[in-house]
Amino acid sequence: MQEERLKQKQSPNDKSGVLTAPLKFSASPHILAPEDVPKIMRGVVWALLPAGFASIYFFGFSALSVILISVAATLFFEYIFLRIFGNKGSIADGSALVTGILLAYNLPPGSPWWLVVVGAFIAVLLGKQVYGGLGYNIFNPALVARVFLLIAWPVQMTTWILPRPPFPKGAEAVTGATPLGVLKTEFFTKGTIGAAKAIHLSDLFYGKVGGSLGEVSALALLIGGGYLLYRKIISWHIPVAYVGTVFLMTGIFWLVNPDKYINPVFHILAGGLMLGALFMATDMVTSPVTSKGKLIFGVGCGIITVVIRLFGSYPEGVSYSILVMNAFTPLIDRYTKPKTFGAK
Repeated sequence: MQEERLKQKQSPNDKSGVLTAPLKFSASPHILAPEDVPKIMRGVVWALLPAGFASIYFFGFSALSVILISVAATLFFEYIFLRIFGNKGSIADGSALVTGILLAYNLPPGSPWWLVVVGAFIAVLLGKQVYGGLGYNIFNPALVARVFLLIAWPVQMTTWILPRPPFPKGAEAVTGATPLGVLKTEFFTKGTIGAAKAIHLSDLFYGKVGGSLGEVSALALLIGGGYLLYRKIISWHIPVAYVGTVFLMTGIFWLVNPDKYINPVFHILAGGLMLGALFMATDMVTSPVTSKGKLIFGVGCGIITVVIRLFGSYPEGVSYSILVMNAFTPLIDRYTKPKTFGAK
């Protein structure tokens, strides 16, 4: 008899469907997603591996050392600043690991160790912890560090090592310009695209060009980006809107004057566009929430990138475009937020 009463008390209704126990009410959320921060960050790390392997293949030990120093320094500063500021989070959630890898991917292969350490310090402090830690930062931490280093030490940040064979003979490293650097120099000195025409698109696709560690191989980035889409860690909206806008705008200029402007495929494969569109602009903390907002964000990144590349003195434009659009993210979210059901 006592067991029967206990069963009735534990069950919210009896066999006839009549409620026999009070319902429990609690605040939302009522449905939890199967993914959490550590799982998502592990997925991003897996997706970043192909680009890392490609950079080590093309640049050797100098690329590996930059990646290892960046990751170690970022984890160290994350641990220190979490204790100083008392923000929520842990180095075990994987976010600092992702920041360290992305910072390394935005640096030249031959970056001195002190430059990498300073970049890690800036990324964690000014890009993340001063805002309250993970989830509260406005700008992408790795890009904040890249722009800071580019302004403070432009020579070290624009000294590019060219790819070398897996087992080089003679000189260990040869420096040279990036494809976008060649394009900009030709334009300023001759008013045309000149020698940039001689750069094979296949070299841009596979990564046999100079540039930042993680941006040289479009193939490796596409493999990683495809994995992110398959895992639904990112959606297609920002990458497609970003790359599509760059393709459309540079394509129009190319059709109007092909002697002055390079073809749009060159712009897509060269520089940091693929890295930015797939891994930086899609940062879930600093990008819009809604699908419509993501499309606006991607188009804005594309327009700013093209304007800087075609009309600015700086050959790139991806880092600045994403940081500028990061600043607009709260505004975009505000005006693309769906209306509450039943609201007028």
